[in-house]
Amino acid sequence: MNKVILAFDLGAESGRLVAGYIENDTLKIEEIYRFPDKYVYVSNHLFWDILSIFSSMKQGLLKFKSLYKKTIASMGIDTWGVDFGFINKYGNLIENPYHYRDRRTDGIMDEVFEIIPKREIFFKTGIQFMQINTIYQLYSVMKNNKPLIDIIDKMLLIPNLLTYFFTGKKSAEFTISSTTQFYDYQNKDWHWDIINTLGFPRHIFPEIRPSGSSEGNISPFITKELEISPFSVIVPGTHDTASAVASVPAGDKNWAYLSSGTWSLMGVEVDTPIINEKTYRYNFTNEGGVLGNIRLLKNIMGLWLMQGVKRSTAKKGEEKSYEELTILAENTTPFSGIIDPDDPIFFNPPDMVEAVKEYLKKTGQKIPKDIGTITRIILESLALKYRYVFELLEDIIGKELEVLHIVGGGTKNKLLSHFTADALGKEVIAGPIEATTIGNILVQAISLGKIKNLKEGREMVEKSFPLEKFYPGKNRDIWDEKFLQFKKITKLEV
Repeated sequence: MNKVILAFDLGAESGRLVAGYIENDTLKIEEIYRFPDKYVYVSNHLFWDILSIFSSMKQGLLKFKSLYKKTIASMGIDTWGVDFGFINKYGNLIENPYHYRDRRTDGIMDEVFEIIPKREIFFKTGIQFMQINTIYQLYSVMKNNKPLIDIIDKMLLIPNLLTYFFTGKKSAEFTISSTTQFYDYQNKDWHWDIINTLGFPRHIFPEIRPSGSSEGNISPFITKELEISPFSVIVPGTHDTASAVASVPAGDKNWAYLSSGTWSLMGVEVDTPIINEKTYRYNFTNEGGVLGNIRLLKNIMGLWLMQGVKRSTAKKGEEKSYEELTILAENTTPFSGIIDPDDPIFFNPPDMVEAVKEYLKKTGQKIPKDIGTITRIILESLALKYRYVFELLEDIIGKELEVLHIVGGGTKNKLLSHFTADALGKEVIAGPIEATTIGNILVQAISLGKIKNLKEGREMVEKSFPLEKFYPGKNRDIWDEKFLQFKKITKLEV
């Protein structure tokens, strides 16, 4: 094929531009350009450097232009959820978007619950409660900077904001909109009742478009600046997890997925939202899938903890790569401690290593001195938390799950995949690594008529990319014992 599909995938640490094309019924991908997704502290607040990110994306297009003679069929963008930027009536960005780990939402959830009870919000939206959710971020703006609200024309979630920069089109794609805790599954629109009750102007919420919609061609301002030919911009599953799940090479077994990266997101696909007492009690979420299905899942803090350990060692002049940290963990004593990866202490600590030690001290456990043991505690505890959520999923859907598919960058950590198979007592299939960009490309290919449907796309993924299988070892008894300790220490018994 002379035409390629471009996917921009932006994560918490970095973004990348990947080119994809179909050849002999297999999908080929190639990374073109990688860049940091920069964020900065200003006056004790944390912001995304969104214009720097946009500039890096344009550099990616220039890199593609310099290396390849192929024509671009389309381009799509996916990013993390919940964050947003504001556009005024003149089409200009009003301020840099806040990072979801900024502390401006501390205490905001309780204030919102005084206006709309917590239970009512869940049963209207089906979305789990996290202080990072768009609803609480936007309410903090209403509370602390009301004049800003009055000059907003549109609130655009991050992937839709970047799409706007490239096309001039203001819209909201379905999968990313569903992360806000503003979406109404019954009416397939924004939940206007919640929006009105909290006092937000209705006009700032853009039209919601389905995954695979075309936003038209790239802006002539961009084609002129970069000296490139125009091409179509398609909104894939603009929420990165939606794109990642689209690429899961699932077979006929009852399966769950784990999208593993900075966040770990574990769930199943269902046809309609499951909004009931169990999902409310367990704090599960119903987010949109790429072709209108629902991703019933739970967020787990994930490899953010490993990233924090890496930053901690770098501050002390002893920087270790993720591979080096994992090797140290593999060669140290098993089960030296247990943590709950989702404890608030790990949300955004100044020093992750010290946060782990503080948690261990608080729960009466021995405090290790070496970084390898700290890392192993994190990886083992993640595997135990995965088992906890996996069993909650089985309870909610009322059937046994036979296999866990792990996709995304976290599959590079084979030790964690091995621990996960041991903890769950289930088959674990790891891969593809570039799940999010693959899913992004698949949805564009379906929109372009290159692939019939998601089933055909997933079969293509299975043929096109290496997968690795992990099975439970002979040490199941010790993992069962440690799981009981995990629930006791973390007080997660439900």
